[in-house]
Amino acid sequence: MIFNRKRKASRLAATVSELEEAVAARDGDRTGRAFTAVINGVQAASDAECVLAGPRLAALLPEFPPTGPRPMLALAAGFCAERGADPAACAEPILDGVHQDLLDALEFARRWTAAGETELPEPDEKIIDDALRARLGGDTYEATRLALAWCSVEQWQPPALAVLCRSSEVRRRHASAILPSCRALEALERHDLKCLSYALAVLDDEPVIVLHRPTGTGFEVRIGGIGDNFQLHTLLAHVLVGGGHVTGTTPSMESVRLATDPEPATGPTRTVATGAFELLTPDGAPIWNEGLPDDIPVVESHRLLVLDEPAYRRSWNADRFLPHLPGTAELIRVLSADEARTWFARTSPGNGTNGPC
Repeated sequence: MIFNRKRKASRLAATVSELEEAVAARDGDRTGRAFTAVINGVQAASDAECVLAGPRLAALLPEFPPTGPRPMLALAAGFCAERGADPAACAEPILDGVHQDLLDALEFARRWTAAGETELPEPDEKIIDDALRARLGGDTYEATRLALAWCSVEQWQPPALAVLCRSSEVRRRHASAILPSCRALEALERHDLKCLSYALAVLDDEPVIVLHRPTGTGFEVRIGGIGDNFQLHTLLAHVLVGGGHVTGTTPSMESVRLATDPEPATGPTRTVATGAFELLTPDGAPIWNEGLPDDIPVVESHRLLVLDEPAYRRSWNADRFLPHLPGTAELIRVLSADEARTWFARTSPGNGTNGPC
């Protein structure tokens, strides 16, 4: 949860109205007071108040300057989405803000490096000093904006997750445009954006051709909302082993429930899931459990996954990586023997191993 709930009384609608009016009047002092009241009011508000306030708060985000407290306002709107506000109604301003800060942070890194700095700085506002404009070029406002994006981009992650993990429509509309920038910034190894990048990469309503090498059989499985390959592994075992289509270790019903339940677990559990397969690419390379279903290669317009016998027994905690995102895996059909052979012809055994995970 983004904020801890407080129990004192709240009049959130009135404080949001005051903020809207202050922003419209371009009254800085009044806006500052109203902003503080809104942040405090959200934490004290009822679910019903948050439902109404979320879209209104999100709609105010474009009215705040990039050098202002936009991430905190986004946190308030995301908190309302956690409490029941329509994620689709909150999503666009939040995710537009995320995307812009990702792009600005990347531009900061480019200019910092171009200025001859040998190492990118930690995302700490101490870097905003008198020499910043000389390093980054442009005017002082622009340099400050880029540096603040570098320092604050992680603050956008919780509100982004609040809307992404609660709506497949939000993911379909926005995720593909944001994911490349998120991964590019993550690759610079100065920000922890794993949760955001995984949520942006979630596949929804995605057909996958699954080949089981030991039996030479094939299946079409439709997946959605799966946060990582640990969760995928459990659900494939549930569908294929639990459904009697292949032999192997059937996952416990509790591990399946944790992977699929619309309600997230209230806290960490000690439930253990056990691996039933090796997950491989068509050329035999490993697909790591720590990775994503998005890692499954596309072959002739279909994602193609090969399952083999596990090289050794492995197990993991069954809690899902994205707690508020339930996964699904549905067997669409069993491939005919001829169709399975045709797909197997597009694969190679590789080394047949899948290192530790």
